[in-house]
Amino acid sequence: MTMTRRALFGGTAALAASPFIPARACAQGEAIKLGTLTPLTGGGGNYGPSMRKAMEWVVAQVNAAGGVLGRRVQLASEDDQTNPDAGVRAARKLIDVDRVAAIMGTWASGVTTAVAPLCWESKTFLTTVSGADSITLLPHQGYLIRTQPTGHLQATKLAEFLLTQKVKRVFVLSAQTPYALPVQKRVAEVLATGGSGVVGGVVYDREKTTFRSEIDQALKTKPDMIFVNGYTPDVTVVLKELFKAGYNGGKVAPAFAVNQKLLSALPIEVTEGTYTWAPSPSPDSDAYKRLSKALGTDDIDPYSCQTHDHVSLVLLAIAHAKGEATGTAIRDHVRKISQGSGVKVESAVEGLKLLGQGKAVNYEGASGPCDFTEMGDIMDTKFRYEQAEKGKFKLLKIA
Repeated sequence: MTMTRRALFGGTAALAASPFIPARACAQGEAIKLGTLTPLTGGGGNYGPSMRKAMEWVVAQVNAAGGVLGRRVQLASEDDQTNPDAGVRAARKLIDVDRVAAIMGTWASGVTTAVAPLCWESKTFLTTVSGADSITLLPHQGYLIRTQPTGHLQATKLAEFLLTQKVKRVFVLSAQTPYALPVQKRVAEVLATGGSGVVGGVVYDREKTTFRSEIDQALKTKPDMIFVNGYTPDVTVVLKELFKAGYNGGKVAPAFAVNQKLLSALPIEVTEGTYTWAPSPSPDSDAYKRLSKALGTDDIDPYSCQTHDHVSLVLLAIAHAKGEATGTAIRDHVRKISQGSGVKVESAVEGLKLLGQGKAVNYEGASGPCDFTEMGDIMDTKFRYEQAEKGKFKLLKIA
């Protein structure tokens, strides 16, 4: 397989001499090897480059400050192409060839579901921004955490918002992903508590070039809101076809699908009024402000904030484990540096300095608090609600 471009920091280190030796247990002074696996292309291609850049920036800061207990950090980066098969091939390379202790940043739930077994079988730690409830139900043995709230929580927050908008009849158009049906079910449950309901749903193949038959099914139910639960490429097509079909009711979609790039690419009348919701980063935190400057934007997507925190958590866990750069050590120490009564820190550099002084730390980053359940789910987060207005997003609330 052709290798993708790697982001390397602080020189290179030799690969282990034998595939049968646990090479991730690096000798003191040898580079700490970590992997990034993000969607540089495909449906998540709008986010992957920034997600990777956020991790590269953290590593550059740590290496400039002396590394982790004096050891440089080296990143090997791969593109999962927002595709499970490509994700598996890339993960195999990171695990078997690059010998990384952790893989960080998987975005699509389908990719994470495919990659996770490779990680727990090889004792490689996995950090992800995927939301499907099924992911942390996998027998991952603790080798997985996610900073993205579960699909169950996301669906709950969406349905509660729709009830505040007095929505009564919702039709769900979902791309075929692990996220689709559980989210639809939860939206229906919450809407029912307020006297509203889901009047129908269709799961579509997002590789199709037209969704007119699915849209016809939706319009027959006379919905006052259509929830388009897909990725940017297919949602773009759906919104155009809804407009052509004369639909003038409400529209809502995940913010990762309907983003500013989509608004800029489509006529205003096609997107006008579309609601979005998403987990909110922590824009008032010092971590967010520093990352904002590094990425050159005042409006960082939540996934880049989360991957900033992924690599920070992994490096602090390794330091807390006295430099043991293995997936098992990360698993056993990640909660010891991210929750509890330690000193609150918002950067890996600051945390590493305090750990070096023998102090306990509690990491909170650009995405907010990083407290995880035993299953690996983030415990809580705020959500951001916006609406398309004249080709731009209008913030409705953060709650």
